[in-house]
Amino acid sequence: MAEPVTILLTSTDPALVASLNKLRPDLAVVVAADASSASALPANGSTFAFIDWLLPDLSGLELCRMLRNNAATRAAHLTMVLESHDAEVRRRALTAGADDYIVGPLSAEVLIGRIDAAGHASALPDAPRGAGGSRLRHGELVIDLAAFQVRFQGRLIALRPSELRLLAHFVEFPDQVFTRENLIRRLSREGETIDERTVDVWIGRLRRALRAQGVPDPLRTVRSLGYVLDSPIA
Repeated sequence: MAEPVTILLTSTDPALVASLNKLRPDLAVVVAADASSASALPANGSTFAFIDWLLPDLSGLELCRMLRNNAATRAAHLTMVLESHDAEVRRRALTAGADDYIVGPLSAEVLIGRIDAAGHASALPDAPRGAGGSRLRHGELVIDLAAFQVRFQGRLIALRPSELRLLAHFVEFPDQVFTRENLIRRLSREGETIDERTVDVWIGRLRRALRAQGVPDPLRTVRSLGYVLDSPIA
């Protein structure tokens, strides 16, 4: 049985909610514009939050930070809904903890496309082969693709879907330098917006998550080129 998927919206547009319910009645839609909405979310399944840049009582950036720091929504996929493609606005959204961004206005078709492209935070694009097609190893770092988990010395490392996809790609192709453009082409999905700044944010988040669990930083920055994952030292 597929896990439940919840959409958290800050938009109170009744037409948008009605369209979502009509097109995808299997999706649970929660409309709220503050962190207390987390209490209305189901305890299991995946959550996709679409947060407007401007809200009545607080900024979208503030709500994004609150949701990211709330245990019930920490693993949610957060998308900031922007009013323009301004580079500084995009940077602030990603820094606040958003996984990606989209320029409004929203439509049910666009939201469903984003969620389907993310695959409920499960399947990797062009799934790495690994042992038996389900596991990849880099020293004591193990990526279980079937469970969508990463462990180091047996300890679970909490990674967002974007960072896990990025790590799996590097582990599958060690000792190869990938430019930001290479990574965008290989990791982007239909309907998903990724730019060079987004790649840098993902890299930074991945490094911080690994270091927090005592994992030696496996990624090396190659000046003017991109990033490479060196093979473990025998």
